[in-house]
Amino acid sequence: MNTGSDDAGSTAVVEDGAAKKSGRALGSRAPRFVRRSRALHLSWQVGVFVVGLAVVVAGVLMLALPGPGWLVIFAGMAIWSTEFVWAQLVLRWTRRKVTEAAQRALDPKVRRRNLILTSVAVVIGAALCALYLWRFGLTPPWRITW
Repeated sequence: MNTGSDDAGSTAVVEDGAAKKSGRALGSRAPRFVRRSRALHLSWQVGVFVVGLAVVVAGVLMLALPGPGWLVIFAGMAIWSTEFVWAQLVLRWTRRKVTEAAQRALDPKVRRRNLILTSVAVVIGAALCALYLWRFGLTPPWRITW
């Protein structure tokens, strides 16, 4: 695995505009003694990848099963971001988008629109429930036989 360096004992550290603002450089955050040995660092990266993959797969399963799926997926991405630049960039992009969405949600026009749409959805749902109860009563639409 190429760490982006020609020197056997060092790893690549990439600096971008966002990293300069936040003060954190992109690249491996493995302990120094791990980064000194290429074989140990490769083993470290494989271990981080496997643990992150297990967490992401568990999160994907939780999207269909009970559990905090998206939270676990982002936790797996955070595990990967301790070692891989691509995961660090994905997490930065995600944080930026979530911050932008939160700012837009606080806009009074957007809040008003969301309240109106929610109210309309509740009224339609209540009307459909009332229509069903008027037509069929409290009997369920399926037969249960014991």
